[in-house]
This record gives sequence, structure tokens and C-alpha cells, in this order.
Amino acid sequence: MYAVTDPATAEVVETYPTATDAQVAAAVDTAHIAAAWGRSSTVGERAALLRRLGDLHAEHQDELAASIVREMGKPLAEAEGEVGFCTEIYHYYADHAEEFLADEPLDVTSGAGSAVIRRSPVGVLLGIMPWNFPAYQVARFAAPNLAIGNTIVLKHAPQCPATAALLEKLFAEAGFPAGAYVNVYATNEQIADVIADPRVQGVSLTGSERAGSAVAEIAGRHLKKVVLELGGSDPFVVLSTDDLDAVVESAVAARLDNTGQACNAAKRFVVVEDLYEQFVEKFSARLLAGETGAPLSSVAAAENLARQVDAAVAEGATLHSTGRREGAHFPAGVLTGLTTEDTAARQELFGPVAMVFAATDEDDAVRIANDTPYGLGSYVFTTDPAQAARVADRIEAGMVFVNGVGAEGAELPFGGIKRSGFGRELGRPGIEEFVNKKLIRTVA
Repeated sequence: MYAVTDPATAEVVETYPTATDAQVAAAVDTAHIAAAWGRSSTVGERAALLRRLGDLHAEHQDELAASIVREMGKPLAEAEGEVGFCTEIYHYYADHAEEFLADEPLDVTSGAGSAVIRRSPVGVLLGIMPWNFPAYQVARFAAPNLAIGNTIVLKHAPQCPATAALLEKLFAEAGFPAGAYVNVYATNEQIADVIADPRVQGVSLTGSERAGSAVAEIAGRHLKKVVLELGGSDPFVVLSTDDLDAVVESAVAARLDNTGQACNAAKRFVVVEDLYEQFVEKFSARLLAGETGAPLSSVAAAENLARQVDAAVAEGATLHSTGRREGAHFPAGVLTGLTTEDTAARQELFGPVAMVFAATDEDDAVRIANDTPYGLGSYVFTTDPAQAARVADRIEAGMVFVNGVGAEGAELPFGGIKRSGFGRELGRPGIEEFVNKKLIRTVA
């Protein structure tokens, strides 16, 4: 089940044994024992470990990046950037943990005395991570929760076992005690048992809608809090510009990030009619020329995208592309002639294929942007500041980026609404998800 498969050749180059039931139970046992460390250590002590962990990511950037490329095909420069972002995340929480977790005094108006909210760990957490950002996804879950003092059992994607093992090694080298971070090569059935374990206090999953629904159902039966970061079909709304070429460059970057395999990548491009034809012409040419040559994560991923694109064309869409699929390699393409009624318009296309929609005006653009079951991120390009503020307010998404792409940061909360999930990671909100906000009221 856990294997390193070269996406470019489909060759299985390394396998890892799936955990036994006893090994999974032992992982929870050690994380539960380590929870005592989380309760007894100081925030400053844990922050120092996070800083060291960030340093180790920088020191091992080449090794981590090479592992990511080998397992899921990410272009090397992007893999290096991913590891660099991990360093920023660990350092960010090292810098701000004491501030975020400090006692919060309350104004008492109901009588004499004082009151504070004290933030403390809840215990063992389960993380279920995807393959598309093997190090970054772990960082944004692990960093805030280890700062709190929670301990982590981590199930990584089956196609990223080597990166998972390397990350666990770095946590140990940073000085975290045994059980603070435990990697486990578990099956879905074993993970269901972990969620049900009364010692596990919460679950964070990044993945598909199907996986999110299954995990949330099990967690709900056992009264466990969940954070879900699921799919997305982010709109890229173009309303006006005084530099269409620059907007096109941003659009291409937003679509080709991670070879189009990012939940918050722009996937639906909504362009007002007076710019539509020019945009399609320039965007199609630039997107096709901007292909990285990297494969998708697997042959199965490419086959699934091909089915979606073929179905869109069968419904009347036009595909602008010059290449053809070979194994896991999928050519960049642009679909035009779609309406919001088409099946593809309501799906997530995970790969270098964009959908472009024409909008009559601002209201129509907002309608198209919001006509999706997803609500993760979004992008708005306009030269009118008032329009930017107005449209950003009207878009139904967890994140809106105005006149820019690639503007994520460790200090900025990440998450969505609707079928894109719930809860937030990163920034101050990311440290508030799995924490006991204990009220301490002193009357006299």
C-alpha cells in the first residue's frame, strides 16, 4: 500500500510495510504518553524545538525536495520552495507561540473578581495528509499544535512514505520527545479505529471530499472535532486591467502551480466580455508555452483528468491544446464554451487544464464565481479599488486575493467554506483550532 512510484515511468522503486494493528496501537500509546510532556513543558521550550525543526528543514532542503520530486513529480524548484515555506511556518510559530498562547484577561461585568482565558493542549491529535504538498501540509498542521503542546499521530499519503519517514526523523533530531510526533503507515480501517480511540481528541484532514466526509462521519459519532481542508475550484475573476499581459502571467502562474495539482489553484477563469477574446488568446498561448514538463502525480491522476476533459468536450466545450497525454504527463489546455450548467464547471480539475467563462458584467462575474459547490480561495483583478472591495466581499470563499497570486504566508489563515471544508490553518486562527480555552474565574 505504501510505495514510492516514479510518476514519470510508473515504476515502483521502493515499498514500505503497512503497519500492523499492534504498531498502530503503539503509535497512539506513545503519543498519549508524550501528552504529559505537552502539559508540563513551557511554551518557550516548545517554541525552541520548533525553531530547530525549521532550521533542520533548511539544512535538509535538498534531501526533502528530491524525495518530494521522486514521489509525486513536483518540479524541483517548486519542491525546494515548498520546503522553504515549511521553514517559515515553523519559525513563525516559534516566534509567536508565546504571544498567541498567553493568558487573555477578560473584563468582568457580572460581579467582583477577575477572569482569564488560559489556552492549553487537548492531547493527542490525528493528522491525515495528502500527497500534493508532502512537507508543507504537515508543517501547517504540526507547527501550531506542537506549539500548544498537543501530540501528533500522522498518517501520510500512501505514495509519500519516504518523505513521511524523513520528516519523522527531523522531528526527533530537533529534540521533540518520543511520541510528540509519530508517523504511522496505517490503512483506512486502522485509521477509523484511531479516530474512535478515546485518547485521540481531534482530527485534521487535507484531501478529497470523499475522504473528508468519511472522516467527519466517524469523528462525529465519537464527538471528535475535525478540521477539513478539501477540494477547490477557485475562480479567477478579471473585471478590468491596464496591463492584460501581466494579468495573464498571474493567471498562468495560478493555474500551473504544482502542475495544476493544488486545491487553491485558480481553475475557473471568469472574464468580462470586453476582455474575454483577448484574454483567451493570450492565456491559451502562454499557458501552453508555460508547461513545466513535469508529470502529474500518477497515471491514475492523468486518466481521471482525461475523463473529465473528454466529458466537457462531449458536452460542447472547446479544448485548446497542442499536446497529448502520455502516461502521467498531461498537456496544458484551456476549455472554453462552458456554462455553469456543464458538469465540468462544477468539478475540480486537478491538473494543468483551465476553464474560461465569459461574464456580461460584475454581477454576472460574481454569479459565475459563486456558482460552485466549493469555496476555498479566489482571485479578483480590477483597477477599481472600490470594485475590488465590493467583489471581495460578495465572493463566497474562505480566501480572496486581490490583484495578486502566490500571496500566501505563514501569518495568513488558510481554509474554506461549503464543500471545501471548515476550520483554518496557519496564522493565529491556526493555533486556535485544537486548544482548550479554559476560563479561570477568581471571585475573591
